[in-house]
Amino acid sequence: MLSRRNFLGYAGLAAASAVTGRGLLPTAKSATQGKPNVLIIMADDCTHNDLPIYGGQNAKTPNIDRLASDGLVFNRAYLASAMCQPCRAELYTGLYPMRNGCAWNHSASRPDVTSMPHHLKPLGYRVGLAGKVHVKPDKVFPFEKIGGFDASCVRDPTRPHDTQFIRRFMAGDDPFCLVIALVEPHVPWVMGDESKYTPKKIKLPPNIADTPRTREDFSRYLAEITYMDRQVGEILKVLDQSGRADNTIVLFTSEQGSQFPGCKWTNWDTGLHTALIARWPGKVARGQRTDALVQYADVLPTLIDAAGGKPSRRAFDGTSFLPVLLGAESTHRKFVYGMHNNIPEGPAYPIRTISDGQYRYIRNLSPDEIYIEKHLMGWSGQGELNNPYWATWIREAWTNPHTYEMVRRYMHRPAEQLYNSARDPYEMTNLADDPAFSAVKARLSAELDRWMHAQGDPGAPQDTHQAIQAARRGAHMYGTAPSR
Repeated sequence: MLSRRNFLGYAGLAAASAVTGRGLLPTAKSATQGKPNVLIIMADDCTHNDLPIYGGQNAKTPNIDRLASDGLVFNRAYLASAMCQPCRAELYTGLYPMRNGCAWNHSASRPDVTSMPHHLKPLGYRVGLAGKVHVKPDKVFPFEKIGGFDASCVRDPTRPHDTQFIRRFMAGDDPFCLVIALVEPHVPWVMGDESKYTPKKIKLPPNIADTPRTREDFSRYLAEITYMDRQVGEILKVLDQSGRADNTIVLFTSEQGSQFPGCKWTNWDTGLHTALIARWPGKVARGQRTDALVQYADVLPTLIDAAGGKPSRRAFDGTSFLPVLLGAESTHRKFVYGMHNNIPEGPAYPIRTISDGQYRYIRNLSPDEIYIEKHLMGWSGQGELNNPYWATWIREAWTNPHTYEMVRRYMHRPAEQLYNSARDPYEMTNLADDPAFSAVKARLSAELDRWMHAQGDPGAPQDTHQAIQAARRGAHMYGTAPSR
């Protein structure tokens, strides 16, 4: 009996032969006809639940809201590392940080790793990237570079983006895969109209200390979210004008959490949980949401699957969630995984985590150390802190109990943390020592051990300068290559 995939494949070949008159082997041109285009729009450092579609109470995002109403919203999408470079390497390779080699920020993937261009070009795709790249080496990520969007996080507010380059890329008959990696709302928060967000009227999340300077900075961050949303609208308009929107899979993702304490550079939910919206006219149901667990490593296998390829389970850590997109399945994974190696963002502070979508278990591998992140907490060398609000947290910690708890929560963490993330989305109540949840903790802890072993992850020794140097040489420091 033919499987559904084989039946569709044979039906496609038969249809092609009827059109071309060349038997069962279609021409290269006809083989690419009907393949969906792919447009991936990435924000930069945007905490998922600061967006209205995930319960955000401040930001105005009409274009993202409209995209969500036209597509499928993933309630439980995650990345494996809440840092720009590792999470992008995961997205583009379908491999977790240990497997692709980019397990630290500002590092590199192993030279023998393959990525999105390697897998989609043989299927007839042009594969381009506009905006922020922040992955290396070029050999591993041979995207066609597309202009028009700022490649630097250090945004120049006098230089607007230009959509003419992506417009040209979308033209033609060949299927395309285009990643547009925006740089908002990454610091510095200089884009957008902050006057639309009065600091005193902002509703701060419970994991953020409430100081006047924090409110001012949060206002600027919200303005950048709205600026980013406007770019999303402009990009989608270009796609509409290309005449190819009806056959294009659009994915929007918010990347990792923002540069506020407890989000980026952490393994808390507000760091690893990402927004994910999928639109595919006629294929993906409009205005729906799914609780299916998915991870960045699953995206590339899904795209290969949608393009008619066969993603190998041995080649990727992720698996295709195409059945979820098409409404054939409502579940995907049992677990999502995360890790953090703090070097070179600060002193070593390795963290590992696992979630089943309801509960999150975090293991801090050096709990006797204090956590320091130099960008968020440090001096820029230009006369002020990188993030001035942090100094106000320290200053007010001795007079405000909540501020003290937020500083303590960020800098001093226990060996184990367990949260009911579904009921406690900001993960403020640690259940790790509650006997009522011992079975939950044991189950997640055992699965985390299994994952770390399969990835060849030794834990704390991985967050060292020696481990980084070994990764750059493409070597495995500990034992054999991880199992697949």
